Amino acid sequence: MPLDPDELQSLRPHLLRFALLQLRDEALAEDTVSETLLAALEHPERFAGQSALKTYLIGILKHKIIDTLRSGRREVTLALSAGEDGDEQSDLEAFDALFARNGHYQTPPSDWGDPDRTFERREFFEILQLCVDRLPAKIGRVFMMREWLELESEEICQDLQISATNLWVMLYRARMRLRECLELNWFGQRAG
Repeated sequence: MPLDPDELQSLRPHLLRFALLQLRDEALAEDTVSETLLAALEHPERFAGQSALKTYLIGILKHKIIDTLRSGRREVTLALSAGEDGDEQSDLEAFDALFARNGHYQTPPSDWGDPDRTFERREFFEILQLCVDRLPAKIGRVFMMREWLELESEEICQDLQISATNLWVMLYRARMRLRECLELNWFGQRAG
């Protein structure tokens, strides 16, 4: 199936945003996206049309990012100071406010209905992407490395030079923020 270069170019900003979130280096992200698009153009027969072109390209990009992360072509410093993403103390206080003294939620999660039906809707993934984009940069990056790139915890900790405990705290915060964002922007409105 021939690939339309104009369609590939129209997907470039989406791919670049994802690559930049993971690689934190504009030039490296540009190179990785270019390699992704080049790989798709060099082997158009590999795209069978069983998924959306964007999904196919993100799959290629995912592997290119993993290769880049594993190659050690860059240096990663993940400062965990409070100043970069906001006041960590107020972040912790906001998080603690979600729970009562007995450890239960102040407001339990709402019923999200049938997850399979929700995942079939393209609009859900647009809202999910917006929610991921709203995560603090470090937390979003760790979440995407673990859940999207499916890297092992040990590899993430080594790559970002963080402890396993720090990793799990960041993942927990990401999941809690995503839950809150989805409840407000998707499930709260009970789209369709």
